[in-house]
Amino acid sequence: MAVIEIEGLHKEYRRVRGSRVVALDGLDLTVEEGGVFGFLGPNGAGKTSTVRCLLALVRASAGSCHLFGANPQRGELHKVIHRIGAIVETPTPFPGFSGRRNLELLARIGGVSRARVTEVLEQVGLASRADDRVKGYSLGMKQRLGIGAALLKDPELLILDEPANGLDPAGIREVRELLRSLGAQGRTVFVSSHILSEVQQTCDRVAILARGRLVTAGGVREVLSGGDAGAVIVKVIDEERAVEVLGAAGIGATVVQEGVRARVAPDEAARVTEALARANLYLSELRPDAKDLESVFLELTADSPDLEPAELRGKGSGAQ
Repeated sequence: MAVIEIEGLHKEYRRVRGSRVVALDGLDLTVEEGGVFGFLGPNGAGKTSTVRCLLALVRASAGSCHLFGANPQRGELHKVIHRIGAIVETPTPFPGFSGRRNLELLARIGGVSRARVTEVLEQVGLASRADDRVKGYSLGMKQRLGIGAALLKDPELLILDEPANGLDPAGIREVRELLRSLGAQGRTVFVSSHILSEVQQTCDRVAILARGRLVTAGGVREVLSGGDAGAVIVKVIDEERAVEVLGAAGIGATVVQEGVRARVAPDEAARVTEALARANLYLSELRPDAKDLESVFLELTADSPDLEPAELRGKGSGAQ
C-alpha cells in the first residue's frame, strides 16, 4: 500500500524582483507502507518544498500529491491528519517547561490523554528526564522531544525534515536508534536528510533528488549496487594471473586499486575461491565490493550546482 504518492509535482517561487526559481520540476515518487524511507538531495534540490507541499504548507504550481489517498493540495489533509505526525525544521519547545509539560500542553490541544504522554516519553527515551526543564536538554534530547510531539497521536506516518540536522555525533546516534525502532514497529518514517552516512545506516529505502527531479529510488542495497549483480574484491599475490584464471572460469575480473575485482554476486563468492584454488592461487582477503551512499550520491548529483561537500558530511545548515 502506498502512503505517499507524488505525480508531476512542480513548484516555483517568485523572487522579489519578479524572477522565478524552480524548486520542483515534475517530481514523481511513491512511498510504500512500513520502514524508514530516506529522502535525499543537495541543498536546493527540493526536499523541504516537497515536505511543505505534502503538508499543505505551500501551494504546488502543478501536479499532485496524496497522503493515504487524500490530496492535501485540494484541502483534504483534514481527512487523514490523525494518521500523520510531522516535524518541519527544528522543534521549538518551551525551554522553561519540562519535557512532560511541553507534551501535555500539546496533548491537551490535540485531545490526547496524559497516559499517552507517558507512553511517548518512554518511547523516545526521555522518561528519566521528563520532569527536567527543556533548557537543560542536549540538542539530541530536544530533537527526540520533538519527535515525541509528532508521536502523540500514534501516527502511522511520520514526516521528518532533517531530524539530525545540527546534532553532535551522540545526538545523531540517539535519533538514528529512535528512527530505526519506529520503523521496526510498522510505521512509515519519511526522513528528509543530507547526512548520507546516517541514511545508509538508518533507512530501508531511499530516493535521491537533484534539481527538483527524482534521480533514483529503491532499496538502499539496490541503489548502492546501481542495479548490477555486484562484485567482490580479492587479494592475491599474482593479480594478473588471477584475472586470467577467473576469465577462463567464466568470471569477469579486472585489477583495481584494492586488488582484483571479480564480477560475481557476493553470495556466489565460492566460485571465485574454487577457481583460484585450482590454480594454486590462494586468497589473503575476500570482501564485497560495496559502494557507500555518499559515492553513489555524488555520482548521481554531479551536475547539481548547489552541491556542497561540507554539508554532505553534516557540517552545513541543511536549510533549503
